[in-house]
Amino acid sequence: MTEILNGRVLANNIREKANERIHKLSHPPGLAVILVGEDPASHLYVGLKENAAKEVGIYIEKYELPAKTSEAKIIELIDGLNVRPDIHGILVQLPLPGQNVDKIIGAIDYKKDVDGFHTKNRRLLLASTPNLVPPVALAIMRMLQASHTPLAGKKAVIIGNSAIFAEPIIELMKEARVEAQFLNRHTTSLAAKTRAVDIIVVAVGEAEFLQRDMVKAGAVVIDVGTNKKNGVVVGDAAPELIGHAGFLSKVPGGVGPLTVAYLLFNVIKAMEVQAKG
Repeated sequence: MTEILNGRVLANNIREKANERIHKLSHPPGLAVILVGEDPASHLYVGLKENAAKEVGIYIEKYELPAKTSEAKIIELIDGLNVRPDIHGILVQLPLPGQNVDKIIGAIDYKKDVDGFHTKNRRLLLASTPNLVPPVALAIMRMLQASHTPLAGKKAVIIGNSAIFAEPIIELMKEARVEAQFLNRHTTSLAAKTRAVDIIVVAVGEAEFLQRDMVKAGAVVIDVGTNKKNGVVVGDAAPELIGHAGFLSKVPGGVGPLTVAYLLFNVIKAMEVQAKG
């Protein structure tokens, strides 16, 4: 029997708390979102973040730029936002259509980096003195907690396209005494390695990539994928995992809503960090 983990219920609780905290502030936090190009998924994600921010009382500005916008122009925009006292968080929606991600993210003031991808924020997390932690990493850990599975001593893998994506998840898992490692889709003997662990986080961006024969019976599967198949939104985990995995997060309605909810809290936290100087 597989228990389906619903992120919407958990996210609603977090958003309510964010709303309460914002209404106690003297003025609302400000968030700037930069969207480059016409990727449909990116536009969908930004729309969800925009609506969620407005619902809890965060002031938001959205900048939609053509796909061919130069890195210099994007950085010029970021430089202007960095010095604005009414903008407390800056988010560049990824993936970018060809621009250098590290260069663009590196231009953001790390105290305003609400996605937590800035090199300095990653270093602070690794040093166990985090400033802003990536919302997706927080969402994944909240999902694991929702499974009520004892985490200490468990083994996990994060299957993804970027070690940078996996790094904060691995660090948070280590704090929970979970032994985790990053694997990419081309890892030798991938199925044998995924079958040997208790927890799998899959984020490769391919519909039904994670098959039943890649998962140990009773394992916890956290699906971060969002794909379209025959016009329907599906995750990276195959439906055949239902009845085989012990726990499986919903797509849609799993990690996504939780990630947005934690993003809202990062905007509030960024405002508080900047107020301290």
